Amino acid sequence: LLPIAGVLIMITFISYTGYLEVKGIILILKCFGLYPNNVMEINPPTSDEIHEYGTEKLIEYLQTVKKLELNEKHFEIIRKVEINGENFLKITEKKLCDFGFSFGPAERIVSFAKECSERKRQKYSSIRSLKDVLKDYGVDSDDISRIPSFEPQIHEIQDNDEYFQNCINNILIRIKSYGTLPPNSNEKIRREFVSTILHTALRIAETSTNNIFNMAVEYEVSGKKYYGPTDYAIIESKSGNLICITEDKIDKSMQEGFAQNIRQLESSHDVNKKKRKRDGNEDFDYLYGIITSAREWYFLLHNPGEISLSNVIPFVIEYCKEAWNKESNEYEILCKNTKKVLSIIVGLLVDKAVDTEPEAKRVKVTRFRSNDN
Repeated sequence: LLPIAGVLIMITFISYTGYLEVKGIILILKCFGLYPNNVMEINPPTSDEIHEYGTEKLIEYLQTVKKLELNEKHFEIIRKVEINGENFLKITEKKLCDFGFSFGPAERIVSFAKECSERKRQKYSSIRSLKDVLKDYGVDSDDISRIPSFEPQIHEIQDNDEYFQNCINNILIRIKSYGTLPPNSNEKIRREFVSTILHTALRIAETSTNNIFNMAVEYEVSGKKYYGPTDYAIIESKSGNLICITEDKIDKSMQEGFAQNIRQLESSHDVNKKKRKRDGNEDFDYLYGIITSAREWYFLLHNPGEISLSNVIPFVIEYCKEAWNKESNEYEILCKNTKKVLSIIVGLLVDKAVDTEPEAKRVKVTRFRSNDN
């Protein structure tokens, strides 16, 4: 009965804290000695992360690496000589033996330290495989339909809204200059349409809240594992927190866009978390991601360990030269679909503008996800 009770307690803990499905299962197996020692770590810490470890954090990590075959005697030596993450990455067999380690454990530790030192942070642009990214979320596939869904908050926009009308007029001006925007079109041209829609969403969101939203282009987001510029970062001015990251990709590279955007969201949490710690606030938070080709639009909800997708089939805006005629069916469709995309983006921003406590945020995220199931 005790092992069964232990499993039930662990499952309850995992469910409550939001551990990943795969990591949660591994945690259970490790607790009961059923996890093989030669299995590769899932999403192991980078050398930069290990460098920041204190002695106890380092010991906690080494305890999970079964292939090292360390015991409490070895950990007591590490405590006694106060080896931290920085020391660990530069450790030698001679030093370990001088401290009291025998040859076998010393060699294994040095070999593992070298392996850890080679785990460098990746640039977002180097990330290609959506399947590899989704594995960290318990999805063994590159099929976005396997990503759990959520229902985004929608903000109603009136046809006569000043910012909406300006948005449509700006889109038409660009259509007049560039003609119809085809799939897989030029990045610089795509970005003109994307930025027009994002700027409009920010201004409409401001009229519905007491918040000011800023947008940065090629904004550098440096996280624990990944770093590099993001195409667009939306920042809430008062708190300075990142609230939404947008990745612009050609239509045929949308899977790559998903992979990179998820990693960007992970790093954005790292950035926001540092700020919350400085402010003395608790940890739980969530962010939104947008993946777009200007024509196709997808929306993600992300909190550490969980990812959700609002729509498997993209919301599509067709930028046709025929839409220049305001009496045409193409113009009517352009307005309808642009308003739909704007209503979602504004809804995401308005939602994030509401400053709620961590537990209230957790409840809200759970509701968004359950409403779509």
